[in-house]
Parts: sequence; C-alpha cells; structure tokens
Amino acid sequence: MLLRTLAGAALLALAAALAPARAADPIVIGDINTYSGQAAFTGPYRNGAHLALDEINAAGGVLGRPLALVSRDDNGKPEEAVRAAAELVENEKVVALTGTFLSNIGLAVSDFAKQNKILFLASEALSDALTWQRGNRYTFRVRSSTYMQSAMLVEQVAALPARRWAILAPNFEFGHSAVDTFKKLLSAKRPDIEWVAEQYPALGKLDAGPTVEALAAAKPDALFNATFGGDLVRFVRAADDRNFLKGLTVASVLTGQPDFLDPLKDEAPVGWIVTGYPWDQIDTPEHKKFLAAYQAAYHDYPRAGSLSGYTTIKALAAAIAKAQSTDSEKLIVALEGLKVASPLGPIVFRAGDHQSTMGMYVGKIALKDGKGMMTDFFYADGAKYLPSEAEARRLRPAE
Repeated sequence: MLLRTLAGAALLALAAALAPARAADPIVIGDINTYSGQAAFTGPYRNGAHLALDEINAAGGVLGRPLALVSRDDNGKPEEAVRAAAELVENEKVVALTGTFLSNIGLAVSDFAKQNKILFLASEALSDALTWQRGNRYTFRVRSSTYMQSAMLVEQVAALPARRWAILAPNFEFGHSAVDTFKKLLSAKRPDIEWVAEQYPALGKLDAGPTVEALAAAKPDALFNATFGGDLVRFVRAADDRNFLKGLTVASVLTGQPDFLDPLKDEAPVGWIVTGYPWDQIDTPEHKKFLAAYQAAYHDYPRAGSLSGYTTIKALAAAIAKAQSTDSEKLIVALEGLKVASPLGPIVFRAGDHQSTMGMYVGKIALKDGKGMMTDFFYADGAKYLPSEAEARRLRPAE
C-alpha cells in the first residue's frame, strides 16, 4: 500500500513538472480614444501602442507579466469617455487609463481619475488646463501642450513684419487654449500687434466660404490657425478659391503632422509655419529604429498618432518597472521626474506639473512630388518652451 502511494505521488509530481507553466496574468491598461471620429490620428495611435506592447512583451513583459491593452471608443463625447473609464476600472480591472484625443474629453477623464484615484496618462489631449489650471495628482501628459506648441510658433513669427493678425480655431477647449496662449505670448513680444478678426467654428462643421470671407473682411496680414482634419481641408480649399492666403503669414499648430497634412495632397499650403512630424526626414538612431519596426509591423509609415501611442505605453511600462508595482500611488511617485526613451529622444515627466518635455518639429510647408512636406525644420525641445516647474506649480489648484 505504501509503495503504491509513493508511486502515485511520484507520478503526480512528474506530471506537474511536465505540464506547461500557467501564463502570468496580464497587466491590463485601459485606453480611451475617439476612434470613430478622428481615425486619421487615432488609428495610427492604436498601431503605435500595440507596437510598444509587442516589443515589451517579447522582452518578457513587466514584473514578469505581459501587458494588455483594452480600448474603448468615446465617440467624441466626454460623457461617453467617463462611462468607458468607469467600465474599464470596474469590469476590466485596469491599472491605469491612457489615451484621449480631444481636450474636453481629456479633461473629463482627468476629473474621473482624480475622483477615483487611478493614474491617467493622457496621450494627446493638449489643453494647458490638463496639467495646469485643472491639473491633479493622478494626471500626466505625454505630448507637447498647446502652450509649448504656441510658444514654438511665436518664436518663429515674432520677428516678422506682420502686425494685423486674424484667428481661426475650433470652438472647443483645445482651440481656445491654443489661441489664448498664442495671443498672450506674441503680444508680450510684439506690443504693436493688432488682433483684427476671430472665427471659432464648431469642430467638424466649418462653413468654409463664409468663414474665409469674414476673415478677409478684416484685411489681416497674418493668421493663426488651429483647425485640423476635415475643417483644415475645407478652409484651405475655400481660402485658395478666394485668393485669401496670397501674401499672408500663417502660423499653424499641428498642420505639419502627416495625420492632417497628407489629406491635403497637392493643396498643401506652401509657406505656412507649422509644428509637425516629418517622419521621413528624421535622421536619428532612435527614430530610425522606431520607423523600421513600425513599417515592418504595419507596412505603412507612422503618423504623429503613432508616436503618441508608442511613447505612452513605453512610458507607462517604465513607470511600472521603476515602481515595482501597479498601484496608482506608487506609479505617480515613479513617474514624477522619470526619464523615458522615445523615438524623438529622451523625455522627462516634470514633477511640478506632470507635463512631459516631448518636443515637436517646427518648419514650413513645401510641396514635393504632389504632396505636402515639412522643410527647413528643426526639433524644438519641449523643455525649452515651458515655464519653470515652480511657476507651473503655482498655476495648479491646491491638493
């Protein structure tokens, strides 16, 4: 009897040894984005995020566990984003929230994160309020803010003779934030500036003809533009039809991103001074490596959205590794001051306001082979275009 028992135990031990090890439970990350309404950006964003996931998991994951991403579409509505955030936290048990494209949605998810004490790593929502006036302990941002990108453009146009400036921006948080900063910074450098006209069409509903005519009636010699996507295409076409852009100095945020420049094709507005991402002309080792991996995975070229998705996941993985935990409070401590590698070079998440120092490329629009491209560009390091951490901390509400 004893021999039979020992033999049985030995067989069980042998079976256990030969059985495949159970895979570690994944670390689940929640992703919220406007996939149905802003696909030009958010489709490449998702590709970039999954490329980062694949690289991290192929190298063994984080804390010995694979990373997994669960995505939800906010349909461009803050209330749907908040519902998605609640579902991700309660049902999917995500360790952090990431994503958001539109600034008003980013702010709504940020408020949810604060109330529910879960980390939110905002990828693209650019409003200054996200890290300043409505900033909170639980929210960090990857991309350059409206303040940073407006400051980059102001640096380029302040010395130009243009004095009568008009404004065109979408009527939601991002548009107003970009305009307020651009006006404040340019007026400080050029007290002689006149702001002669402002147009704020509803996002996605720009009535291009009347908008151009209203701007032209003010006889500006310069324009600050913050429209993007379909609104940008409609505006450029109507402006060309009415010869509005001839001789006009234009500073335009985001227009140099292939997400928004490529749809213009040979109608790309030559000479505009823009922030953007000249993916095919960046000659740095880190970007070459990213570009090769992205093209191998998707047989396509990356957009600015791809950069955002990729860097967001890499940054969160680095924070988890540093914290040796998925607890939000420990992740916050790990992220504050964390230096992270990105395809654009190293970035740092500032402890004072949770804004990363990721920069943007600044240059002009030119035409080549029937499509728009950036030329005369340089990389503007985001750290150079931010107020000090102490000053930024004063803009944030007390916690």
